[in-house]
Amino acid sequence: MSKFIITGGQPLVGAVRLGGAKNASFKIMIASLLLKGRSRLLNLAKIGDVELTRQIIESLGAKTIPCGERTIFIEPNGLKEWQVPTRFGDVSRSTLLFIPPLIKHFGKAQIPFPGGDKIGQRPIERHLEGFTALGGQYQFQKNKIFLSAPQGLRGTHYRFAKNTHTGTENLIMLAILAQGKTILENAALETEIDDLIYFLNSAGAKITRLAGRKIRIIGTPEKMFGRTHAVMPDANEAASYACAALITKGDIAIEGAKKKDLAILLEKISQAGGAFKIYSWGIRFWWKGDLRAVNVTTRPFPGFKTDWQPLWTSLATQMVGTSQITETIYEDRFGFVDPLKKMGAKIKFFQPKVVNPEKFYNFNYQEADPRFYHGIKVTGPTPLHGAHFQAVDLRHGATLTIAALAAQGTSQIDNAQVIDRGYEDLGLKLKELGGNIKIINND
Repeated sequence: MSKFIITGGQPLVGAVRLGGAKNASFKIMIASLLLKGRSRLLNLAKIGDVELTRQIIESLGAKTIPCGERTIFIEPNGLKEWQVPTRFGDVSRSTLLFIPPLIKHFGKAQIPFPGGDKIGQRPIERHLEGFTALGGQYQFQKNKIFLSAPQGLRGTHYRFAKNTHTGTENLIMLAILAQGKTILENAALETEIDDLIYFLNSAGAKITRLAGRKIRIIGTPEKMFGRTHAVMPDANEAASYACAALITKGDIAIEGAKKKDLAILLEKISQAGGAFKIYSWGIRFWWKGDLRAVNVTTRPFPGFKTDWQPLWTSLATQMVGTSQITETIYEDRFGFVDPLKKMGAKIKFFQPKVVNPEKFYNFNYQEADPRFYHGIKVTGPTPLHGAHFQAVDLRHGATLTIAALAAQGTSQIDNAQVIDRGYEDLGLKLKELGGNIKIINND
């Protein structure tokens, strides 16, 4: 257990170097189990989800060998278990992505129901329906899912009913194992998926993005070999430091940040009156005057990412006017609002008026809890003051940390270790940028 003691009011000034992307690092680790021979992965994120994935890989019999800074070898040859241990289910969403390598090596897989951040329902039927379309079978067994492909997998034409980042990655890896051609429609466009595609193609896969959110995969189950690959920088980490620079009236250079990963965020920052400049090495963000309220609606990438929404909301508390923020990706991603209100933020919930909510929202609207609101109105600028919180998940914790840096007085954030699931030494890096943060670890 750990906690942050934060005294706010100091501008963050300096530079930070991005680590490897969370949503590429652990997924490419799993994808390496599809290949023959050793893969060497560079620039892996130093975060909890990567370590957890490494533990799962080891529990299944494969080997992970450190071989340099942020680098490991992964050797799939020793895989001997087809059941992911139940203990990993509650703490990780990554268990779903072990289906392809286990199907490849054993023709069957058993995984625990996946957990992760508490942000409402995260439907798994988008994965399972695609698996069935490829010729697989599954059944639920208490808190586990048993999957098999007794006749092998075959190419298919499958359209995701709702856009899904992890579902797209899972179906790509499964389609590689199938005989023939697969076309995926309404596939996700995140650049982390492009990084996975690049890695697999360099190993011998045949994956092609087509126009209109389509992906074509030609099955190559026996023709893929281990490769060396450097994981892309983390765009969500970049967005966090960009918001931290602006909310504290600071100036942060983010090494490794790329325009293509952050285009819509840069557009919103420009609309709000924030400053940034793009360089070959990254992007610098700084405060140059009062920020203006901007409306934001989360959308599948290249739209405004849901992972950025909590951070943007904290920034909106310091904008002149009222910002309207609509969440369409997850049914319950406003868990940080009450803590911000406790700090003095002026935020009101509202329910967006939508003609066709099942189409408008990317979650399963008919199954959503009717008690959850999907929109907020944030009025600012509002002076924030210190308070005492407990971090619930990594985005919740990071959002309150950044808000606390802009607040007057002292804040305490307990359970801060959950932030480490997706951020690499967030507290330490913010401290090095000038934040008054005391990090207390209680082992």
